Amino acid sequence: MLPPHPSPLFSSALSRRSFLTASTAACFGLPFGKSAFGAETALLRRKPAKSTILFFLCGGASHIDMWDMKPEAPVEYRGEFSPIRTTSPDIQICEHLPLLARQAQNFSLVHGITDFGRATGDHHAGYYYNLTGHAPDDTFRIQGNDRRPLATDWPHMGCVVGTRRTGKGKLPDVITLPHKPSKAPYTRPGQFAGRIGMEFDPFFLTGSNESPMEFSAPTLTLNAGAGPERMEDRMALLKSLSAMRKDLDQDAAARNYTKQQQRAFELLSASGTSGAFDIHSESAATRARYGGTINGTSLLMARRLVEAGVPFITVFWKENEAIANRCKSAGGWDTHASNFACLKEYLLPEFDRGISALLGDLKDRGLLHETLVLVTSEMGRKPQIGDPRSGGKSGAGRDHWTACMSVLMAGGGVQGGRVYGRTDKHAAYPAEKPVGPEDITKTVYHAMGIDNLEAVDPLGRPYNLLDDGKPILDLFA
Repeated sequence: MLPPHPSPLFSSALSRRSFLTASTAACFGLPFGKSAFGAETALLRRKPAKSTILFFLCGGASHIDMWDMKPEAPVEYRGEFSPIRTTSPDIQICEHLPLLARQAQNFSLVHGITDFGRATGDHHAGYYYNLTGHAPDDTFRIQGNDRRPLATDWPHMGCVVGTRRTGKGKLPDVITLPHKPSKAPYTRPGQFAGRIGMEFDPFFLTGSNESPMEFSAPTLTLNAGAGPERMEDRMALLKSLSAMRKDLDQDAAARNYTKQQQRAFELLSASGTSGAFDIHSESAATRARYGGTINGTSLLMARRLVEAGVPFITVFWKENEAIANRCKSAGGWDTHASNFACLKEYLLPEFDRGISALLGDLKDRGLLHETLVLVTSEMGRKPQIGDPRSGGKSGAGRDHWTACMSVLMAGGGVQGGRVYGRTDKHAAYPAEKPVGPEDITKTVYHAMGIDNLEAVDPLGRPYNLLDDGKPILDLFA
């Protein structure tokens, strides 16, 4: 049985910094049972996807201003933007996404994704729900954005994939870049492995706005002058320390930490591992196609990792602090003020360039059919313009809105050019075929060929990693 009270994700016996920097995705599977889920859905799926790229727009992207536009709504709802035609007769998107409009035949949109009243309106709860498929528990209502990651949290969908799917070579099965939202100690829950064990946490690559071409992996970085011999010395030291700490090794967190360090040494010593992370080997034309920003380059890195056989890659939109004051946000999609200026001048052009390049590049290389691409966020934006925290209507912002949002899905068996679901005249609530984050998560599992979600807890008792939700099979028909 799980502990009655959540316990910290990080053991007090080990430093918090060690846990934040040491990361891996081990290749050891969990014990599984049988499930009827696969029998019901496998027939409607073609060949399972080999990889998933999850592009998460940190802050809460405005669905009504991007791809669920309502041009007939009153101006206080529809805002300043107009829709444009795309390469799909069923899809219209924002005029400031012209490059993505040319890719509409390759993606589908799901509208009317709702929290069914289960979320809190805070970012932490939105991350958790949309990354795990599990509704936030009462701790999110009590603690809000002070809620920290817990060892008993449900796992990030990528970590679940990592327990079932093993990539090729020495690369990790689950990789996250270019940062961990948000700044410690207020790290967003939902992006870790939680109850299935820290050994299944993503491997983290870090990047910055200032040096978008440079990525680092803390666990793969040697100090200057430290060659293979020095690395072997460090490995021997680690083994000696582990042998001397038998009591500590009884702690599950300590065992996970040891596995992470072992994996890090294996990656560091493997030939060709560092080359997979070297974005400089891409041509100048390819790098320019993605836009040259940290977010565009992270998507280019994701494409490289797909080619290298990594099953699950998460790209978290890296905020630009230079626009934080103007948008009354952290510099991302949380546009509490100047929503239209922030979108038009900064967010939409960078997003348009990067996501259109990714879809086109995957298509050109024959990888899109075997790679699922999911673009999502922690929430939508309030359809009625004007946020009290930025001066109401004069501030031209949009507040949080968890009752309705949209996601983009492409590749991995998803048929392009389609729209699933419909919202009301203000894009405020679902009107037809409402779905929740649990349904989106189940759709990812379905595309990846993961039909059995049973696992076993530390006491040997079976449980299901996601009871709720159903895959949206219409996207695959």
